[in-house]
Amino acid sequence: MIMSKVKKLYRDFFGLKEATVQSAAEIEQATAALANFNKEAENIPDSLTTEELIDEAQLVNNLKDYNGHVIYQLRDSQEALPVAKEIQQWTTKKGFTIIAHKKSKTGRTGYFYFRIGEDPGTESQKIQGYFSQLPELTKFAFKKPGQQQPTPDMQMQTRTAPRRTIRKI
Repeated sequence: MIMSKVKKLYRDFFGLKEATVQSAAEIEQATAALANFNKEAENIPDSLTTEELIDEAQLVNNLKDYNGHVIYQLRDSQEALPVAKEIQQWTTKKGFTIIAHKKSKTGRTGYFYFRIGEDPGTESQKIQGYFSQLPELTKFAFKKPGQQQPTPDMQMQTRTAPRRTIRKI
């Protein structure tokens, strides 16, 4: 009695349908259909089952390098205008303010300069995530046009003050 109430409650809430007993002929027919499907699946050419890797934008940017400057390179220079408009629409929708936008004469490289908000860390994550998923871009970087990326050796060098000798009087 209690189990039937629980079953009814479970059936009503989750939409449980109890299995019906099938005849042996129906089971054999389903098994034969599955075996035929497996045989046909073995005959599928490898070219349809292998996955090709899609070129994605290179992630060579450190989040701490973000200072509002983003330079990007396109695969095809004919897509320069639509990609720039798409980036502008996305950034304004996300609340970024574009200070400057430039593109090269060929249109293959572009540059955006954004106003830095209160949390540059989350801004750089959003921008890096968006730019990296654009299939039209080959690469992008958080830098000004013409600016060299600092090498790890340059980042590690620190200036130390010369030691002064203390004289006893």
